Amino acid sequence: MAWLGSTVLKTLWRPATNIVRNVYHSEKTRLVRRYGYKEKMWSGGLLPRSEGKIQPMPEYRPANVWTERRALFGQNDYIDILGPGDLHPVRTLYNIPSWIRGVSGHEYHILLRKKKMLAKTDKPVRTPTKWKELQKRLSFLYRKLNRKTKTGPSPD
Repeated sequence: MAWLGSTVLKTLWRPATNIVRNVYHSEKTRLVRRYGYKEKMWSGGLLPRSEGKIQPMPEYRPANVWTERRALFGQNDYIDILGPGDLHPVRTLYNIPSWIRGVSGHEYHILLRKKKMLAKTDKPVRTPTKWKELQKRLSFLYRKLNRKTKTGPSPD
């Protein structure tokens, strides 16, 4: 009796399929995507408009070339050549952190120096997440250097 049910189901019942085939390109309907979304960035041409009103041209204000930052830019570039010779150019780097001044090395060496200098301060207690990220980066770079750096032949 089971075979009767299965043969009847196979012959009479078929799954409903809805196949849409368009013969011509003009019959295709466009699929509407992102209905109701309004684009905020202007992509209509050269002159941006805001709802039909023309924006006024901003007033021209020339930059002050004699501000302290601009006037003193590059003053210490040739201090080792033109100066008396007792001042090293690294000593003139006032605006960068102390662990970066005069360092020549890769990221691992700079981070080691940063860790050494900041370990005695309150940095590990004050910002524990940053300190943990520093430790993680150091351990990653340590493993990478040990795996990828080629060494010379062993002195046998």
